[in-house]
Amino acid sequence: MPTPRRLWCAARRLTHRFITHLATSLALLCTSALAPAAPATQDVAPMVAEPVADGVWFVQGEAALGSPANRNFISNAGFIVTPAGVVVIDALGSPALAQALLAAIHKITPQPVRYVIVTHYHADHIYGLQVFKDQGATIIAQQAGRNYLNSETAQQRLAASRDALAPWINANTHLVPADRWLNADTVLDIGGERLQIRHVGPAHTPEDLVVYAERSKVLFAGDLVFRGRIPFVGQADSRSWISALIALIQLQPGVIVPGHGGLSTSPLPDLTLTRDYLAFLRRSMGEAASAMAPFDEAYARTDWSAFAHLPLFRAANRINAYNTYLLMEQQGQ
Repeated sequence: MPTPRRLWCAARRLTHRFITHLATSLALLCTSALAPAAPATQDVAPMVAEPVADGVWFVQGEAALGSPANRNFISNAGFIVTPAGVVVIDALGSPALAQALLAAIHKITPQPVRYVIVTHYHADHIYGLQVFKDQGATIIAQQAGRNYLNSETAQQRLAASRDALAPWINANTHLVPADRWLNADTVLDIGGERLQIRHVGPAHTPEDLVVYAERSKVLFAGDLVFRGRIPFVGQADSRSWISALIALIQLQPGVIVPGHGGLSTSPLPDLTLTRDYLAFLRRSMGEAASAMAPFDEAYARTDWSAFAHLPLFRAANRINAYNTYLLMEQQGQ
C-alpha cells in the first residue's frame, strides 16, 4: 500500500503538471499582451558582430523575455571564420534575426556558412535554422534533440510563438532537424581550425552541446552558462548541470561565449555563478521537500539576497525554485 509520503508526492506531481502548463500559457499570453506592438514590416536593424578572438565573433541578445519589440533576440550566437568556410554556433530566435546574422557575417568574410552547430533545441536558439539551411549549411546537433523536435511540445511552442511573436515568427517558420545527429563527442576540422564538439547533457537540456575552439581557447557554452542573469532552469537535470559546469571549469577556457549575457573574459566567476545558483536551489528546496514543507512557505523564508539583484530574477526565480522543489521530491524518494 502506498505510504502517505508517496501519495503526497504523487499529488504534488499532478499539481506540478497543471501549474507548469498554466505558467507556460500565462507567460506566452503576457508576452503577447504586454509587449509593445510589433512593427508593420520584418525589416531588421543591422546586427553588429563583436570580436572574441582572431577569426571568432559573436552577437549578443537582450537580457529579456522574447517579445515582438525585441524580435525574440534574447540569446547569443557565434561564428568562426576559416579559409574553408564559416562555422556558426546557434541560429537565434527567428528567421529575420538569422538573416541579420548572415548579413553581419558577410560584412566580415565572403566565405559561405558551411556548418551550424546547435547547442540545444530551445526556440530562441533554433528558429533561425531554416535560413542557414536554405543557404546550404550542414546542421549539426546531438541526437537527444530529436525527442524534443518530434514532440507535441515543440509543435505547441511554435504555434504559440506564431501568435505571441508575430510577425517575426509566422506560418513560414518551421522546425529544422539536423543533417548530422551526433551520438558521441567529435572534432570538426575546417580550414585549420579544430573544434571540439562535446555532449555535456543532460543538463540544461538532454542534448546540450558545447563547442571548444582549440586555437583561440574560446568556449561556446550554450545555455550551460547564463552570464550575469538568472538562468532558465525549466525541467533541467540540475545535478548533472552542476557536474557539467565543474567539467568546464576544469577545461580552463580563455574566453566563454555564453548562451545568454555578455562575453566572459574571466570564465571562472561566470561558471561558478551559474553553478552556485543551481546548488543553492537544490539545497534550499531539497531541505523544504525533505521536511514536506509547503512550497509557498519554503520560498518565502528562503534568503534569496545573493541572487535577487540579477536580471530576470523576478521573472524566472520562483518557477526555477518550484521545479527544483518537485525535482528534489522525486530524487528524495
